[in-house]
Amino acid sequence: MAAEQLLQRRPGCLVLLFLLLASVMMCPLVWSSPPTTVGRPPELTLVAGAAEKGAVCLDGSPPAYQLERGFGSGSHSWLVYLEGGGWCSTVEACSKHTKSALGSSNFMEAVQYAGIFSNDQSQNSDFYNWNKVFVRYCDGASFSGDAEYEDQDGNKLFFRGLRIWEAIIDELMEKGLANAKQALLAGCSSGGLATLLHCDDFNARFPPKVAVKCFSDAGFFLDKKDMDGERFIRSVYNGVVHLQNVNKVLPKDCLAKMEPLDCFFPSELIKSISTPTFILNSGYDSWQIKNVLVPDESSPEKSWLTCKANIRDCDSTQIEVLHGLNRTMVGDLKVVQDKEEWGLFIDSCFTHCQTPFRISWDSPISPRLGNKTIAQAVGDWHFSRGQRVKEIDCDYPYNPTCSSQLPS
Repeated sequence: MAAEQLLQRRPGCLVLLFLLLASVMMCPLVWSSPPTTVGRPPELTLVAGAAEKGAVCLDGSPPAYQLERGFGSGSHSWLVYLEGGGWCSTVEACSKHTKSALGSSNFMEAVQYAGIFSNDQSQNSDFYNWNKVFVRYCDGASFSGDAEYEDQDGNKLFFRGLRIWEAIIDELMEKGLANAKQALLAGCSSGGLATLLHCDDFNARFPPKVAVKCFSDAGFFLDKKDMDGERFIRSVYNGVVHLQNVNKVLPKDCLAKMEPLDCFFPSELIKSISTPTFILNSGYDSWQIKNVLVPDESSPEKSWLTCKANIRDCDSTQIEVLHGLNRTMVGDLKVVQDKEEWGLFIDSCFTHCQTPFRISWDSPISPRLGNKTIAQAVGDWHFSRGQRVKEIDCDYPYNPTCSSQLPS
């Protein structure tokens, strides 16, 4: 598909709409959770010797992860998944994070996996029996900073995301990751951005015979103006980049021609990544609509407050603005069309983060593109089943598989 065609509504979308609506009439897409056995979540593991390595959360506490061992044919396959949770771009904001699990392991509790983490083969057919690691997020800079600061009360703030990344991967290597036959680095939201930042470094830790790939979910954040014509997200990233000193994780070829701030955006990062990568995102990403396009700081009109809370309440003029967000994302992803081993799944659903939830990952009402759920598309890409997987949706609201029940 030519790059120019990606910026236009695909002609087959209306045909798809009619076919899907017909199928819905014959077999309604009603979702309910199947009976599942809910066990105890994998225990929270604190990194050994974290303080000595300087690999600590914002408050100085040790970082953590949860590991569930694989079994059977998946015993030598590893999924390392980086948790998301936004960023802190000022000393004040980072100080607040130290009073929560986003800045201190003292407030963390083990969480139960779902979606791509499920060990139920019927819900997660390609990854159900893999070793799965959920790396908890407590540095506020997508596992990329390396600095220290002191807040107004004299308390130290540790911006050690890069050291956390290195310490956790080193520890996992000792626990079996070094013997992996295949490994997938993934993450959601700010963890999806972290996946792009660390993708090639992750790959470089394995011998060439190991199949290593990366998978970013909802991590393709846009350098887009908000409704006031300001670049609010750019100001947030600027604070993160300079406060937390993230330069060490940024691609050298990008830094040679651009400012560090520019290299922190995915549109530039993907130009430097050589490892096969899959990008999953909504072109109408609910978080980006709420925080990039219409942030609270932009003093939006009341109608926009209603719209950004639920896309179904947007009027036609607002929908046109949202189409612009979608087209910017598709345009920024043009480079992926020329990367043969890469994959895309850009749907038009009002949602953010689609891998950790069964309803969006693989259920009767999961979003579908090319008649495939996200789980099926990712599996086909990862295992090179059939043709390349590069799916870009119609404009909103022409995909009837975008359920109102999806998390937003």
